[in-house]
Amino acid sequence: MNRIAAAPPAYEDIVPYYAELCALSELRKKPGFGVPLNSGMGGHLLLYLNGVRVDRSSGYPVIEVVPPGADSGRHGVAISANSHYRNANWVAIEDRDFIFRGALAPGEALTREVYERTQASARERGLLDGIVFHEHFFRDKPPGMSVEDFKYEISVATDYGSTFGRNCYRARVPLDTPRMERLVAFLNELNEPYRTGKRIYHWRIFNDNCVHMAHNALAAAGFWAPWPTGQLPVLAAFRFPVPKNALVDLALRANDQPIENAEALFANAEARRTLVETGGLPTGPAALTSAVSAVAANDIYDVRRLRLIFYDNPFWGRYRGWFKRILSEPRYTDLKANLRHFAQRYQLAARDMPGPAGWARGERAQFRDAYAQYIADEAAKVAEWQASLDAGRLDGRALLARSVA
Repeated sequence: MNRIAAAPPAYEDIVPYYAELCALSELRKKPGFGVPLNSGMGGHLLLYLNGVRVDRSSGYPVIEVVPPGADSGRHGVAISANSHYRNANWVAIEDRDFIFRGALAPGEALTREVYERTQASARERGLLDGIVFHEHFFRDKPPGMSVEDFKYEISVATDYGSTFGRNCYRARVPLDTPRMERLVAFLNELNEPYRTGKRIYHWRIFNDNCVHMAHNALAAAGFWAPWPTGQLPVLAAFRFPVPKNALVDLALRANDQPIENAEALFANAEARRTLVETGGLPTGPAALTSAVSAVAANDIYDVRRLRLIFYDNPFWGRYRGWFKRILSEPRYTDLKANLRHFAQRYQLAARDMPGPAGWARGERAQFRDAYAQYIADEAAKVAEWQASLDAGRLDGRALLARSVA
């Protein structure tokens, strides 16, 4: 009897729910085909959510969490906030492969035929159904091109097929179901006033850009404080979020809080509140960073030396050093190395667990109980994931690669 071999596991088999910031480089389209498009070197940001799907039954994108056990790890959407939209802060694009590679087959060059095939597929999927663009964008619409075709034309390589013309850097963080539900609820509420016509969306680089949306969605899941929108431009210009900074911020937040040091966590008011109220912390295992280059064999886009800048001091700013470390140290990029790293940290935390002295009453006692439970739960989770990896006989990079388009 012939036996059908089981498919090797993917990251989603171990972590079905996760959020991923995807920082996209600048975009430069070659002349002579379609609408000419070039973007700034600040790039664009997608928020990819695994374990989430889109409900388009109302004629407008609404997202929902796939129930646990319902093949949740095989669903995912990218959330994109774009200056094009009049009646939405964001749109949702399904299918991880299509989000990043459009209709491009493995090993295939990006030709005009693939480009047109991708846009035809996007229209068939109804990715922009119910989304109204600001009128001024249609000033550049070529004669004879329909409004709908133009909408999909200026969205490709940004909202979908993103690596057609852009490099992509990703920082992913696992989520449990309650945190993903809070994140999804925030995003649906964010779109609601634009959906109902109560407000018109106006993208603003300093006050309401693609990173504000993603940062504040993660804030709803407990990762950090919200980034305010609506500030005076003269004030917001001194500090505003950009894609590459956001990627580094999330990778560090998810990996580098002092989880083995109870006293340091208690002294941090935000960490203390988060742990007591939610039972968890933003730092934890399986938060990984990866990078994917734009399609090299490319008839449509110029993909040489694509820039993606930091908003940082060019002389003594810290982001460049952090970024280099994140991409070079295996604990940030390899799942097995990451799990070993966190297993050791939880062992240290258990060894140095605070005793009753000084932690017996009031807020300190409450924190200690939450901390002890948190360390025990996280250590057990890491052991379970390590066993799953060992059973699959795959290294951590290979496991991650199976889920990276």
